Amino acid sequence: MPRLNKRTLDALKIEEKEYFLWDDDLPGFGVRVMSSGRKSFLIQYRDSGRRTRRISLGRYGTVTADEAKGTARELLSSVTRGGNPAEDLRRKRGALTMIDLCERFMEDYVPSHCKESTAKEYRRCVDLFIAPAFGNVKAEDIDRPLIADLHHKYRNKPYQANRTLGVLSVMFNQAEIWGLRPDGSNPCRHVKKYEETKRERYLSPEELTGLGKALSKIEVKGTESQSAINCIRLLILTGCRLGEIQTLKWEYVQGSSAWLPDSKTGAKRVYLGPAAVEVLNTIERLPNNPYVITGKLQGSYLTDMQKPWRRIRKVAKIEDVRMHDLRHSFASSAVGLGESLPMIGKLLGHQQVQTTARYAHLADDPIHNAADRVSTEIARLLGGN
Repeated sequence: MPRLNKRTLDALKIEEKEYFLWDDDLPGFGVRVMSSGRKSFLIQYRDSGRRTRRISLGRYGTVTADEAKGTARELLSSVTRGGNPAEDLRRKRGALTMIDLCERFMEDYVPSHCKESTAKEYRRCVDLFIAPAFGNVKAEDIDRPLIADLHHKYRNKPYQANRTLGVLSVMFNQAEIWGLRPDGSNPCRHVKKYEETKRERYLSPEELTGLGKALSKIEVKGTESQSAINCIRLLILTGCRLGEIQTLKWEYVQGSSAWLPDSKTGAKRVYLGPAAVEVLNTIERLPNNPYVITGKLQGSYLTDMQKPWRRIRKVAKIEDVRMHDLRHSFASSAVGLGESLPMIGKLLGHQQVQTTARYAHLADDPIHNAADRVSTEIARLLGGN
């Protein structure tokens, strides 16, 4: 058997039947000569089951003898270590692409493990950021540098960059469970999240008064649905999250409390003050509709509050205020009235003290005011005034 190189390959004769010629320098490396004259490099070996396996390394002319031999040496070396490159290649050809993995993740994992709001955020990340970035790349080929590059791409939007990284991390953890990637191979590990600056916006007493007047004005004119107006009023008066008010059912309301079977933090009790109860008492209960904030379709709740809120806040001249800021404003008002952080956490339904602690700095204002009054009085006495 000769050493396969350009000279020996060019000298090979074309015969009626195909034949193989094996390299005398690297056992298992050879060339296949077809009756058509086509010559292709390959390796041949026996797997652990003693079956003969062959892998094509490319056509001579497209691949040089030295290039093919280098590839062959790597593959045959893996065989001596117990590898099976033919099986690896077969598995790789049938491996899921990132688009396939995304859809399986959204169809098989998300519905049974995530709340509706989380599922919507996952879908948004998949459609806008993950699928366009990775597309038909094999899921098993995604490595840390690729993840880091995508995360870095959205560095000017740290919140979105971190949310996308989080979705990918959950997805790759699930891929390991499904056997699509090796255990412990999550490429999102050690990719550091960007620091996020929490947006703090609280309505001042004057702004709250202005919002109240705007709601009354809009209600009289009828420019917004009564459901949208009721929703905003309940958000302000309860400190609830938007989804909790949108999906609130009459059966949950019991006197001065609302018992929510499910929320972001699980089942919880919402404490209703007299003003919130009064709003509820003014809302018409529609037949065959279990929801407090009703939608246009029979038996449905109002799903789109963003458009009405943009119009309402424009009238109230608070166009930089998000609906979630109404929850922050509820907490701010509670702090201003001297309520303790544990009590505020109870009102908001927080499960962890750290979540409520973000409002701690607001308690400084009344303390500063008290310090000002005391020091002013002492200074007056010291001065003999």
